[in-house]
Amino acid sequence: MKTRIMALFIVFALLLLVDVYFFQAVLAVSKNWSPAWKQGARVGFWVPTVISFIALLWWQLGDPYTIKASVRTWIITGVFVTYFSKLIGIVFLLIDDIQRLIRWGAGLFQKKAETLPGVPITRSQFLTQAAVIASTVPFGAMVFGIVSGAHDYRIRKVSVKLPNLPKAFDGLRLAQLSDIHSGSFFNKTAVKGGVEMALNEKPDLILFTGDLVNNESAEVKEYIDVFNKLKAPLGVYSVTGNHDYGDYTNWASQSAKQQNFKDLIEAHRLMGFDLLMNEHRFIDQGGEKLAIIGIENWGAGRFSKYGKLEQAHAGTEEAAVKLLLSHDPSHWDAQVRPNYNDIDIAFAGHTHGFQFGVELGNFKWSPSQYAYKQWAGLYTQGNQHLYVNRGFGYLGYPGRVGMPPEITIVELKRA
Repeated sequence: MKTRIMALFIVFALLLLVDVYFFQAVLAVSKNWSPAWKQGARVGFWVPTVISFIALLWWQLGDPYTIKASVRTWIITGVFVTYFSKLIGIVFLLIDDIQRLIRWGAGLFQKKAETLPGVPITRSQFLTQAAVIASTVPFGAMVFGIVSGAHDYRIRKVSVKLPNLPKAFDGLRLAQLSDIHSGSFFNKTAVKGGVEMALNEKPDLILFTGDLVNNESAEVKEYIDVFNKLKAPLGVYSVTGNHDYGDYTNWASQSAKQQNFKDLIEAHRLMGFDLLMNEHRFIDQGGEKLAIIGIENWGAGRFSKYGKLEQAHAGTEEAAVKLLLSHDPSHWDAQVRPNYNDIDIAFAGHTHGFQFGVELGNFKWSPSQYAYKQWAGLYTQGNQHLYVNRGFGYLGYPGRVGMPPEITIVELKRA
């Protein structure tokens, strides 16, 4: 407990230092305002700080897992947005202070006679105003990303040519959803709209590539009646993602965690999803077969490795085309391409495109690309393909900036 209190004290001291430093810009910018506006700005500045400190104090000394996951998300988001915005503004204040320090240092080497009378060195009005404006830009973008970006579903259409695709499957349309993260949703009506968008595309087949919840199976209960509307003539197939196992929360016992996972499997059944747990299914059209292979989560590095591709792949030799559902795209380079060159397309999610980025024409950028070689869209190596869905939901930050939620429509064509 003493260690926790000491760590909390250090965090509070650092955050308070950020606040006091940035407050100087608020004082400077508001000095010529009317008394009411001036007082409002100066008092209003400290309101998010006080709320953040109370939240952090309760988080550390209380038990945050006694409240809903969505409330925890809003607490984390509020603190993060508040201080991230201030840190952006502080960059400009530091530039201002550095140039003031340089001018002051240069003045020390001047002779007294050469020193010009006048006003002492003060903060640059331009840089001070720039600091305040710069801090409002990320704050505004993040708020907009919550209000508008979180449920701004986009249909992305991709055509993939396969040399060994039978005529019976030429033109087959697949819809892929990934990373629903139902525990983060705050607008059920908007989520229903996203499901309707997917259905309006009239896919032959629907694929879900994992992360139905954030931590607990109970999160999806109120959305079962939404996602059970997902239907397709050739079926709806799903796999698990790293968040579906309850690995990121505290459980009273191992049996409680196991029951949680059983409840998650039951949720897939209730929604009409055919959950593939290291196994495969055949789709038969006119005597021609297509195999859908699905594995539990397998991620490179620190992520869980429950997937057993060898087991799931066994017995699929008779299929002319093989589709793999594997939540984490790092699996493609780690196991799929080196060992299974007969898997034509792998479908993944997991990255969310970091829920932040820029995509203009053929140009796309996101911090996600520094963590994942394949992070969004279609990738091709030889005759093998990987599609990484940007995610249907969101995690942590309850919004998206420049990286809208995605419903993928993939059309298979004969090469």
